[in-house]
Amino acid sequence: MAFEEIKNQTEQIQEHAKGYLEINMEYYKLRGFKVLMQSTTMIVKFLLIGICLSMVILFGSIAAAFAIGAYLDNIVLGFLSVGGFYLILSLLLFLVKDKIVEGPILEKFSTIFFNE
Repeated sequence: MAFEEIKNQTEQIQEHAKGYLEINMEYYKLRGFKVLMQSTTMIVKFLLIGICLSMVILFGSIAAAFAIGAYLDNIVLGFLSVGGFYLILSLLLFLVKDKIVEGPILEKFSTIFFNE
């Protein structure tokens, strides 16, 4: 009789353990999907905003180059001065890229991945 009770209890423990594992697997699948979707939507938003800002910068740069060229009576110098400005800006961004890019992105993705 005692052996039958122990056998029933071990079967119940196995069933509970299987149920627990199945529920945990479902939870982590849903959590992974949530993190993946949040990351994907954030990347898509950044890309859309980046494309729009790129267009604004492109047309603004062309306008600035023509304006500087008209002021200097030489369109080529206008485009060279705008190009020089972007060269200096690129060098400055290269020097501080870790602080500007990696820190905020790492912080944002950390809040997404580790938000319980």
